[in-house]
Amino acid sequence: MSSPADLNGRSRTLEELRRVIRRIENVRATRPVPEPIERLVGGEVVDTGGGPLVVVRREYPLSHRHGRLALGDALDVAVPALELLAPLGAPSDPRGLLFLDTETTGLAGGTGTYAFLVGAAFLENERFVLVQHFMRDFDEESALLAALDPLLDRASGLVTFNGGGFDLPLLETRFVLARRRWPATLAHVDLLRPARRMWSAHFDDCRLPTLEREVLGLVRENDVPGYLIPALYFDFLRYRRAAPLARVFEHNRDDVLSLATLLGWFARALTDDADLAAGELAGVGRLWERCDPGRAAVYYERALSAGLAGDEGHRVRLRLARWQKRQARWNEACALWQEASAARVFDVTPWEELAKYHEHRRRDFGTALGIVQDALALAQASKAPVRALDALVYRLSRLERRTRRAVTAPA
Repeated sequence: MSSPADLNGRSRTLEELRRVIRRIENVRATRPVPEPIERLVGGEVVDTGGGPLVVVRREYPLSHRHGRLALGDALDVAVPALELLAPLGAPSDPRGLLFLDTETTGLAGGTGTYAFLVGAAFLENERFVLVQHFMRDFDEESALLAALDPLLDRASGLVTFNGGGFDLPLLETRFVLARRRWPATLAHVDLLRPARRMWSAHFDDCRLPTLEREVLGLVRENDVPGYLIPALYFDFLRYRRAAPLARVFEHNRDDVLSLATLLGWFARALTDDADLAAGELAGVGRLWERCDPGRAAVYYERALSAGLAGDEGHRVRLRLARWQKRQARWNEACALWQEASAARVFDVTPWEELAKYHEHRRRDFGTALGIVQDALALAQASKAPVRALDALVYRLSRLERRTRRAVTAPA
C-alpha cells in the first residue's frame, strides 16, 4: 500500500507532465523565413556602384502589344510630333527616349518623400528593355540614384505621365539631397498635357487607367490602387512581407509600358493620313492650335465634316469661326456663327459675333438690332446667366441709339 508521501509525489510528477504537454501544445510553429523580394519579383541584387539594389530586368520585342498597340510604335514618332507634344523642348532622337515612372512613399512631395521603385524603359539592340530599381530600405537610395545616372546621361529625352508635376521634381530633389547632378536641360515629354487637350471633352478624367481602357483597349486585372502603394511599402519595411509588393511591381511595369503605347498612339494620330474619329480629329486640332492655328482649322473642319455634334461640336464651331474671323473670311465665319446660334444650350457668343459683324463690318444697324432682340428673347426664355442677359441688354441699348441717330441724320 502506497504511503501518502508517495501519492503526493506522483501527483506532483503528473501535474508537471501535464504542464509540459500544455507548453508543447501551445508552442507556435516556427515561422518560415520569408522569401527574398528579389526572388519573388524575378530580379537580383546588383551592386550599382552606390551599393546593393534589387534590379528587375525584362526585355520585349518591339512587336509586343500592350493593349491595341505595339511597343515599337513609340519609337516611330516623328520629331515634329514630339515638338507638338513637348513645346518647351522636344527630344531630337525618338530612339533614345527613356520612359520613366516612379512609386513613392507619398504624394505630398518634399524632402521626406522617397521614390522607392523606379521603372525605366529604353531601346537596346532593337529590344524594348524595362528595368525596375527597388530599394529595400532607405539606406539603399544612393544605389538607386547611381543606377539611374547612366540611363539619364545617355537618354535623348524623358517620357512621363504627369512627370512635370510630380516624378521629375521628386527625383531632382533626391538627386540634389544626395549631391548628385540632375540633368535639368534634358528634354521632357509629359503625356498628361496633350492627353488633356485630346480627351478632356470626352472622358470624366484623363488619368492613365482611363486612357488605357478607352484609348489603348487595356484593362488591368487585380491592379493595386495607387493610393495603397505607400502603405504596402511601409508594411514591407516593418515586417518584411514581400508578397504584396509583387503587385506594386506589376503596377509600375504596366505604367511604363502604357507610356510607350500612349506615345505610339500619338505618333499615329499626328500623321496626316491617320484614320480618326470625329472627336479625335477635334482633339488633334486643339493640339495644333497653339503653334499652327491654320493646321488646327483643317482638323476642326474635318471633325465637323465627320459629324461632330453636341457641346463639343458647338465649341469646335466657335474655335473655327474665330480663326476664320482672324483671316477676314467673313462668309465662312458667319455661317459657323449661324450654326452655333442654334445650339441646344443658349450661348451668347455666336449671337454677339453676328451682331458685331453686321454693326461694324456692314454698318447694318437694323439687322444687328434684330439679331440682338432675337438673342435676348431666347436668353430670357432659356434662363441664361445674368451676365449674358446684361451683355445683350447693353448691346441692345447701344444699337437702338445708333439706329435712331441713323434714321434722324440728314441725308
